[in-house]
Amino acid sequence: MGSTPAHAGTGRGTAGQTLTATPTSGVSRTGATVTVTGSGYDVTKGIYVAFCVDNGVGVAPSPCGGGIDTTGSTGASHWISSDPPSYGEGLAVPYGPGGSFRVTLTVNPRIGDVDCTVRRCVVASRADHTRTADRSQDVRVPVTFAAATPAPTRTPPAAAPATTGAGGAARTTPPAVAPTGAAGTPTGGAPAAAATAAAPAGTGGPAAPADAGDQAQVTRVSAAADTGRWWLVALVVPLLGMALLAGLRRRRRRRATS
Repeated sequence: MGSTPAHAGTGRGTAGQTLTATPTSGVSRTGATVTVTGSGYDVTKGIYVAFCVDNGVGVAPSPCGGGIDTTGSTGASHWISSDPPSYGEGLAVPYGPGGSFRVTLTVNPRIGDVDCTVRRCVVASRADHTRTADRSQDVRVPVTFAAATPAPTRTPPAAAPATTGAGGAARTTPPAVAPTGAAGTPTGGAPAAAATAAAPAGTGGPAAPADAGDQAQVTRVSAAADTGRWWLVALVVPLLGMALLAGLRRRRRRRATS
């Protein structure tokens, strides 16, 4: 999200003072340096220039960033006076021609516990501590901060399709794909019963008995044994018949010769 372009703001006091601050809108939430210029101020009255919470017309802007900084060391406020008390000589910045001045302020979105993105905060001038009740030097320039950057939206990964396993437990496995020929006539025109008997477990068809292979082997061996017995009978019976005929012939010969 782009912030509003920063630009200058100007405020005017009841005695014709002009206070200008740059920038005053779209100020970074991490803080910024604001340039402040003034003109038309009464040079016989000292002022503070600071970033403060606005309390409305007729009420001193307060609290201010950096508090009352008589030394000007924090950069959050400045003391402008051409006739300061003796302890202020060398600390206060004198006015320029026509009651003018130029300073820079460090501006942040919080002043103590006050959130300046919610409360109205201003670059302000106000009478210094020698005239705290004097409101004639109050001039305000509102300051706004850039909009907060929204957090990026994260799209959660798509969940795998849930299936129910044994005992009702949920599991996330892709659906099984039946092999060719399962639950129907196998390729090649073999009978459906044979395909069902050979179907692997988990394909949807009935499971083959664990000893199906052994039974098939026994059946083949039994068939082979039966075939061998038939051949043996077919070979032995004629031989026995021939031996019997030969014995009868020998008897007949003996009788004929005796």
